[in-house]
Amino acid sequence: MLKYLDFMGKNQYLNHAHISEAKFKQILKEFCMDSTAKEASLRTSVSRVTINKIYKALRKRIFELTQRESEEMFSGEIELDESYFGPKRIRGKRGRGADKKIVVFGILKREGKVYTKPIQKASKAQILPILKGKVLDGSVVYTDGWKSYDGLIHNYKHYRIYHSKDEFARGKNHINGIESFWSFAKRRLQKFNGVQKKYFLLHLKESEWRFNHRHDDIYLLLLNELRRNPLGY
Repeated sequence: MLKYLDFMGKNQYLNHAHISEAKFKQILKEFCMDSTAKEASLRTSVSRVTINKIYKALRKRIFELTQRESEEMFSGEIELDESYFGPKRIRGKRGRGADKKIVVFGILKREGKVYTKPIQKASKAQILPILKGKVLDGSVVYTDGWKSYDGLIHNYKHYRIYHSKDEFARGKNHINGIESFWSFAKRRLQKFNGVQKKYFLLHLKESEWRFNHRHDDIYLLLLNELRRNPLGY
């Protein structure tokens, strides 16, 4: 039995709740601070089983929010890149084309938001439809020198940085923004000591959402969202 069962009136943020609003707000604050379920359990005196259920429901809600936000088109100065998520040490290929890795294509509007999408492989055939659906014609696009970007850009002004030639930045010609996002996302995922593939998209999109709202109070954002549409778990 849960020691914290508390029926202090209806919880307006959580459907069928067996915890008070005050306790739920504590859990939500832990989530927004990016605490692990173990850390949140210790600080709130709520079981890890319940914390994990609430965290999973919050990630599903954030995924829904990213789907709504993804309708926004990007324009201006845009950085493109792909990254590989998965085991650090595996047999076979490394880097681009690496076995057992999840490939994620990223689009970042400078000084703005990022958009991510897992793809089967980093090929023109898979990248181009995503690009066309997200970036307005006439934008300035920055990429590295990877061959899949050859001839990719027809309606954009295209600049490249050649990492293979030890180039990393020439004035505005860089992809430091999207690379910073990859570092942010991977640091977050490391704390979970491995994420099951079936949950990877939830964690990826949570990283995207946190990055896109890095200048906002995400606790208040989620609290207002859940007041309008309570969480089920």
